[in-house]
Amino acid sequence: MSNRVRIILLTLALFIGAITADRAHPRPRLHGRQVHAIKNVDELTNQFWNEKAQAILAERLQHSETVKTNHAKNIIMFLGDGMSVHTITAARNLMGDSAEQVYFEKFPYVGLSKTYCVDRQVADSACTATAYLGGVKANYGTIGVNANVRRYNCTEAQNPANFVESIAKWAQDADKDTGFVTTSRVTHASPGGVYAHTANRNWENDAEILSSGCSAVDNVDIARQLVEWSVGKKLKVIMGGGRRNFLNTTVNDEEGLPGLRSDGRNLIKTWLQDKTSRNIKANYVWSKKGLSKVDLSKTEYLLGLFSNSHCPYHGDLKRSRLTNAKPSLSEMTEAAIKVLQKNNKGFFLFVEGARIDMAHHDTRARKSLEDTVEFAEAIKKAREMTSTDDTLIVVTSDHSHTMTINGYPYRDQDITGLADDVADDGLPYTILSYANGPGFYSTYSNDHGRNEITEKLTADAKFEYLASVPLSSETHGGDDVGVFASGPYAQYFSGNYEQSNIPAMMARAANIGPFADV
Repeated sequence: MSNRVRIILLTLALFIGAITADRAHPRPRLHGRQVHAIKNVDELTNQFWNEKAQAILAERLQHSETVKTNHAKNIIMFLGDGMSVHTITAARNLMGDSAEQVYFEKFPYVGLSKTYCVDRQVADSACTATAYLGGVKANYGTIGVNANVRRYNCTEAQNPANFVESIAKWAQDADKDTGFVTTSRVTHASPGGVYAHTANRNWENDAEILSSGCSAVDNVDIARQLVEWSVGKKLKVIMGGGRRNFLNTTVNDEEGLPGLRSDGRNLIKTWLQDKTSRNIKANYVWSKKGLSKVDLSKTEYLLGLFSNSHCPYHGDLKRSRLTNAKPSLSEMTEAAIKVLQKNNKGFFLFVEGARIDMAHHDTRARKSLEDTVEFAEAIKKAREMTSTDDTLIVVTSDHSHTMTINGYPYRDQDITGLADDVADDGLPYTILSYANGPGFYSTYSNDHGRNEITEKLTADAKFEYLASVPLSSETHGGDDVGVFASGPYAQYFSGNYEQSNIPAMMARAANIGPFADV
């Protein structure tokens, strides 16, 4: 009897067994299906799993024999904001199946980092940026300063003794070029960790400082630090959103939206004037079309501000006319590498997929997963454009979220849809759900308890997934996050360690900063 015939007979036996079991122990079904399709018939055999294990063993053996101990010329750090392990797992299913691998999961070395702040068990994007970029854990809501600085304090962050320098500074001191790409405002918490020192992550412009009751003269806002302070001025690439923090309230940007500054400054003009005064070839762009017209091979400095606030969600880009107006994360990443790779001494690039986090806060799981898939595409593009011999790529997250994958969904069910069974109240529930957040209002009705959810509702990218506790914004989670590494000294990133160890290991790999080995 051939192996193919055995598989067919085994499939029939499973089919008949499932029908018999359902008759003996009937269970409520949402979709009228008694038996779900087998995703991969090959998985029914021992041989399939044994061969898969052999392939993985061979791959691990190869990695152990080819550990790279030469210093990294280039470092690219990818930060999936709020990209929990659950998020990565769910993204696999969105790609097609739970057996898929998100691109960076194929990297040879994987670890876990602990994400807490000095003063909080569950972290935010500010204190974590200080940790994974500067190597020092800080207080919740503060950026680029140590834990001597309390959030909102008007004076403590003015003391340079409390500053935490980032790996971008260490790279600049080693004559490497530096830059960052983000889908958030370029003055937001995560990119702010590259260059800023502040007691409050919200102080993105001078008006925000004034609204906190502090002096905007004594405390320099984050946008001004990016344009006027040393590390920010030396960044060769700055791309993301956030034009509003560079312009006064009396000035509209290229899309007709006003700025938020109250000091009369136009920081975009200031940035351009600084480069002109130093006879540097620099370009400012605000659209995908403008970016496409830049000769990146001749550009020394590139400033791209593509939105008044945050850049669009990637799924929204694909679903709307914005596809031709705004660059994707992978397109920005490609442009950044083309600018930075001209330096023979190498570069440091920070890339953030910021809107993974923002969709989770809205309990809009589908949007978060779409941005995770695009984040992986940007990493793939970077790995294809560089060599594992001289470029270390580290992929991680700053913190997790409260989204979980629950029920017992069949392999052929969409992760963004409904579980196969109904709950004890006789109503369906989603495979993905949150511990808290605005999705509470999709979950419950004041008069009738839990609301009925349909597949049509979950098919909408704006659907807010079920949540147990009512909050206007879902919270972060406190669990450890993954770290994935490829390139020179990638083996350093195995195990479980403090998030603040990450820049130390990157610096040692590149032989720069306080952790250089000479």
